[in-house]
Amino acid sequence: MKRLTILVFIILYALRSSAYTAPTDSTHQQSPSYLDTLQQQLTLTTNDSLKSGIYIQLAAQYLKYDGITDKKEKQGYQAQVLNYTYLALHIYSRYNDTTGMVTCFNNLATVYRSQKKYPQAKWFILQSNSLSRAKNDVPNIMASLIILANIKMEIKDYALAMSDLNEALKLSTTNHYPKVESRVQESYALLYSHLKDYTKEAIAEKRHNFIEDSISKGDEASLIAKIKSTDSLQNKKKVFTTTGRRIYKTNSSVKIASL
Repeated sequence: MKRLTILVFIILYALRSSAYTAPTDSTHQQSPSYLDTLQQQLTLTTNDSLKSGIYIQLAAQYLKYDGITDKKEKQGYQAQVLNYTYLALHIYSRYNDTTGMVTCFNNLATVYRSQKKYPQAKWFILQSNSLSRAKNDVPNIMASLIILANIKMEIKDYALAMSDLNEALKLSTTNHYPKVESRVQESYALLYSHLKDYTKEAIAEKRHNFIEDSISKGDEASLIAKIKSTDSLQNKKKVFTTTGRRIYKTNSSVKIASL
């Protein structure tokens, strides 16, 4: 882990010096009051674990840049994500907090992919995947494989993208993650589109839609069952309450008669 940490920061600061853009004060869709609250908390705390959590919350707010059309404003948001994520990563790495490091690696991969800086994006998502494997964190192994596959598609490394998706699919089906399996099928469709294999693209799309429909029906059935269970419980309570009142009234009548 020490070797990983040293390697991380050698690359981090090399990347940061060339890729970092000065943050802007724009808050676009974000709530200024919430951002102000986080900034205020940051100035009031000296605890590293609390600081790292606040950095990640700030980064999460600035990650919501997909809907921004102004190029300069979008770059400002991305710069804020990089800034706060690097600050958090410095703390997480110092305390060997692998969960926090994974979150940071995912953030950095997201931004660098958005900026089409694929070597950086690929490197960071590989670190996320590596740490997740060490922790046997199956959900993030699958998530990082899907992201990695999509990055490889964008750089036209289709064979390796297919390999990543195959592994993600196997993990999702073996461990019963239908929502992840649906995402994998969606990525397969994109891959086959790149490969101009439109028959397989259509099959992947159908599988994706079928899984989504099954999930939707399952959620609906689960909700209906929950409502029925709640109604049944409430009816039992009513019966119990009514019965209790009747018994009480009956006993009262007996007492009066005995008098």
